[in-house]
Amino acid sequence: MSSRQGGKLKPLKAPKKDKKDEDEDDKAFKAKLKADQDALKAAQAKAAKGGAPGGGIKKSGKK
Repeated sequence: MSSRQGGKLKPLKAPKKDKKDEDEDDKAFKAKLKADQDALKAAQAKAAKGGAPGGGIKKSGKK
């Protein structure tokens, strides 16, 4: 047998995806998702600033 079977096999190339034309509904949906993500990030940033101070009981490290 004279075929080359050793080593890693190369993965098969996936076919290129065709670009879809977006209609108005798709554009509106993506804009709504982006607005929701921006609002969520802003709410998380606001919540991170005003939490409880400290991290519980602090230990001095002395014995």
